[in-house]
Amino acid sequence: MAMLNRVHLNGLRAVETVARLGSLATAASELNVSVSAVSQQISRTEKQLGQALFERTTSGLVPTEFGTIFAARLGAGFRELAQAVALADEATQCTLVVSAAPAFASKWLLPRLSRHFDRHPNVLLRIDASVRLANLDHSDIDIAIRLGDGKWPGKAELLLAQEVFPVCAPGIARKLTSIGDLARTCAITDERAMINWESWFAAAGVQSVTFQKGARFTDPMLCLESAIAGHGVMLGWQLLTADALADGRLVAPFGIRAQSGLGYWLVTSATKAESRKVRDFKAWIKEEIAATMAQFGSLAAEPGGAIAVESTAAPVYVQSDIPLRQAGS
Repeated sequence: MAMLNRVHLNGLRAVETVARLGSLATAASELNVSVSAVSQQISRTEKQLGQALFERTTSGLVPTEFGTIFAARLGAGFRELAQAVALADEATQCTLVVSAAPAFASKWLLPRLSRHFDRHPNVLLRIDASVRLANLDHSDIDIAIRLGDGKWPGKAELLLAQEVFPVCAPGIARKLTSIGDLARTCAITDERAMINWESWFAAAGVQSVTFQKGARFTDPMLCLESAIAGHGVMLGWQLLTADALADGRLVAPFGIRAQSGLGYWLVTSATKAESRKVRDFKAWIKEEIAATMAQFGSLAAEPGGAIAVESTAAPVYVQSDIPLRQAGS
């Protein structure tokens, strides 16, 4: 292998191509370089090897005996290289790279991925769980699921408008017979959240309540686990809380939801054509969202969620005045 370091790969390609095609002009066309460039590469390679590879005749270059054997070995080697590159290309074609924020990926997307595997067994999924706003025109990411107002470079399609509402463990919910009772509970706060309680109180048509001081986190997943553990009440949204509401770990005690002005968006490159795997993923995730919301509606739209909490409030929606800004991928 060390001997390869003294021979330029472009020269070896030129030798193999000329020997296979029989002329400098044809080889130059395949390699997309000039005839003189091919000739120079062959001469340089012969000097590096210390062996003549072609005889210069009036009808063109003719491989020497050594050149014929040498070019045959080169041909086999380049075919192996081509197959190796094809493997990488095949893997790229069969891999779908999805960018999504860790909370979305962990709490909603991951539990449902087996159904995508079943439907599209030949597609490998790679989840880029990050809040980094990747440039889809200049990365290997095929599609991003982003939370915000949809104003990103690329093609953005609204997947689900985000609604906010209080959630808590069943034990805490049993003590919440009215919204005023929130004053005796602790608020679990996500310090990086783009949502706030004022929009929900406005939707409920009541004055804001001052909570007891509660735990503060910099990650919505930790807020969710804290709420499930019974540490207080958090302001949640559909896809973060849907599964915990479905299995009874959380309840939505008041049946009032407020539009946040934000949403989950599917974002793809504006310069790349959408592949079949991207179109299939879009169709699949829309079906999953519809199924989640059909189940979610019966759990969070009714007062009390999964337990009996006295309230007659019907679901109310208002447009929040929360400043809109884009969130993680």
